[in-house]
Amino acid sequence: MSSGAALAALIGIASAVAAECPRKDALGTSRVLSVDARTTPRVGLKSFPQTLPLADHEVVLTFDDGPNPPTTSKVLAALAQECVRATFFLIGLHASQQPDMVKRIAREGHTIGHHTFSHPFMARIPFDKAKSEIDRGIAADEMALHGASTTTPSTPFFRFPYFDATQAQLDLLQSRGIVVFGADLWASDWNEMTPEQELKLVTERLAAAGKGIILFHDPKARTAAIMPAFLRYLRENGYRVVHIVPAGAPQKNADAR
Repeated sequence: MSSGAALAALIGIASAVAAECPRKDALGTSRVLSVDARTTPRVGLKSFPQTLPLADHEVVLTFDDGPNPPTTSKVLAALAQECVRATFFLIGLHASQQPDMVKRIAREGHTIGHHTFSHPFMARIPFDKAKSEIDRGIAADEMALHGASTTTPSTPFFRFPYFDATQAQLDLLQSRGIVVFGADLWASDWNEMTPEQELKLVTERLAAAGKGIILFHDPKARTAAIMPAFLRYLRENGYRVVHIVPAGAPQKNADAR
């Protein structure tokens, strides 16, 4: 295998002719990256020593705590306008209340991950209760998405609320083949600020980092408000969006710019 081919294999580039994107000048999704729990059980430099194998100016967009129809709809519209695919880590309680929105997220090509049932501080509760939070959250997301309650996730991606976890909880997820996602940078959109302040903060952090897994929260109105401008910033500054999927999942082609 040539060095170029080896690099392509290493970083999981999805080959292929890109699907049509209605807007030829859109940001688009540059490639699909398969993430395997066996080789990368935990990613995100804010919490762990390693992260995803991203090239310079590559980003993975992630959104936590949804779905929340008024704001999630705006985020989805902005992503669709730029032909960008993201990952949504859903709270099971919210998913159970908004199954149609869960189905819409998946239908529009985004990846659905899991974020517990009720968003507790997981390191502060007993192991059995934490395990129940994980299982109930997965089951609620799967019920909303597929109409079947199961604790085996169709997409084995999980993010701890507040990035708060014990080693036993991390070991549990690894034993079940579930990838734990941290983040490489975030928008701090849980803090009170204007949309303009959030946009300035996250773009400055991205410019400093150069690449990475970015954390937003789609229920936040300020985040929904900045998403069109943020995606425009990515396009105008040469960033490329990577869509993550589980290893072994059928890979859809990336969208053309």
